[in-house]
Amino acid sequence: MKVIMTGGGTGGHIYPAVAIADKIKRKNPDAEILFVGTEKGMEKELVPKSGYPIRFITVSGFDRKRLWRNVKTLRDALKGTRQANRILDEFNPDMVIGTGGYVCGPMVRAAHKKGIPTYIHEQNAFPGMTNKMLEKYVDRVFLAFREAGKYFKRKEKLVVTGNPIRKHFLTAGVVDYRKKLGIDKKDFVLLCFGGSRGAGRINSSMLEIIPALNKEPGMRIVFITGKAYHDKIRSKLKEQGVDLANGKVTLLPYADNIHEYMFAADLIVSRSGALTISEITACGKASILIPSPNVTGNHQYFNAKVVADRGGAVLMEESELSSEKLIGTILRLKNNKEILNRMSQASLQAGKTDAVDIIYDNLQI
Repeated sequence: MKVIMTGGGTGGHIYPAVAIADKIKRKNPDAEILFVGTEKGMEKELVPKSGYPIRFITVSGFDRKRLWRNVKTLRDALKGTRQANRILDEFNPDMVIGTGGYVCGPMVRAAHKKGIPTYIHEQNAFPGMTNKMLEKYVDRVFLAFREAGKYFKRKEKLVVTGNPIRKHFLTAGVVDYRKKLGIDKKDFVLLCFGGSRGAGRINSSMLEIIPALNKEPGMRIVFITGKAYHDKIRSKLKEQGVDLANGKVTLLPYADNIHEYMFAADLIVSRSGALTISEITACGKASILIPSPNVTGNHQYFNAKVVADRGGAVLMEESELSSEKLIGTILRLKNNKEILNRMSQASLQAGKTDAVDIIYDNLQI
């Protein structure tokens, strides 16, 4: 059996694809799996790390503000389609599975025209333009959130699955990661991150409140900044007199072992990308979710609202974000274990951990 996985740009598109690929390999050890992405996306680094080969095609997104730039987009689309057809002819897959990003368009359309079974997975509560356009070309549309179904026309193709998440989030609960990370059982652990690349606005707010939080008894802060922000934030914290050597504040540019910190945390402050939401809820953690306003269709807001409406998170839009509001919310939850525990239970109930199994069962294998 041969399978092409296509998707990319951010970890939110790549990690679900890897999870699906891993499931296929576990059930079919002889399966050949090829990833197709772009050289500009994070897939160039993440896919080989996961043990899979990858090939690249040319594709770019539609620019709604500077329409003249779409001349290049059209040229890229034609070139990407030619490259997609070449890959399909050479690899001859039994199916193509797309997990989001512009790269899915040429690959899925070309595979459909060749009569190859095709599937897409939509990670967000508000679907991206590419997946809405691909709906008519695929055999199944897998949805992470039931709420996304209203944006698709072909209801008979929809299957609610949840988001495929990395295996660490399904098995790590039996491990005492506080012990492994050197965190005292009595500490209140606040984990803050802004997605795989960091988030400037969240980082600046955290910079303002860390000196005060650092004085709170029993407070332990893990702050994952994103690689581009790390050195500048480290310098500013030192200027503010924050001791980064005493263990109360752990500053990281990126964490491959993010699952360890999630399981160790009492409260998480983060963006609300689809994969982040799925991982937080799989761990059953209370969270303060700050959606990025700079995403297509404001989809992070809709992702966060799904969890917040069920009581598992505090939704704080960036337009209302301030250091006073953020620190007030953190301390309110730290000092009220009953509310925090209710949020944790609601978060766990909002999550789905069997997504990859449901997807596999709906593939023509």
